[in-house]
Amino acid sequence: MTKNYQCACASRRQLLGWAAFASLGALTGITGLTGCTQADTSAQSLKPVEIDRSTSCELDGMLLADYPGPKAQVHFAGQSKPSFFCDTVELFSTLLAGEQVRAAQAVYVQDMGQADWNAPQGHWIDGKAAIYVVGGKRHGSMGPTIGSFAQEADAKKFAAEYGGKVLRFAEIQPAMVDLSGGALHDTRM
Repeated sequence: MTKNYQCACASRRQLLGWAAFASLGALTGITGLTGCTQADTSAQSLKPVEIDRSTSCELDGMLLADYPGPKAQVHFAGQSKPSFFCDTVELFSTLLAGEQVRAAQAVYVQDMGQADWNAPQGHWIDGKAAIYVVGGKRHGSMGPTIGSFAQEADAKKFAAEYGGKVLRFAEIQPAMVDLSGGALHDTRM
């Protein structure tokens, strides 16, 4: 008798579980396929956004279009618009900061193998898949910067011409991204 009672209870629990699961599916269907809509919307919002004359840097308010060198943008969780950085050093300083608590859902940098260094527009690439040149002599908005490239051959060519070391995203360390930039090297101060 006990055995049959346990089986009946297990079957009843399973049926109730399946009924609850089915009603959840019906509910999301009634509200406009919430799961599918959210996934599509978030995927669209994580695409790179082009800068314009009014796009400013999250850290210092500088207008990105006014300065040379690669720019960056990060789509942080809970933000509807990306945070922009006028320099890749600022990007890495922010992402590698110990106090950084915002989750980065997407990181984009400009491919300087394709973009004009003096007035970069477009050519956004996945920042975590990019190849970087750290320690080169080419300057960005804040002085010496980190060149970003889609192709390793372009990064190596840049390093041969301007100096620096070719690294992957995960190889860049906090000590490499000093935000004092050109101020340390400016003897007129």
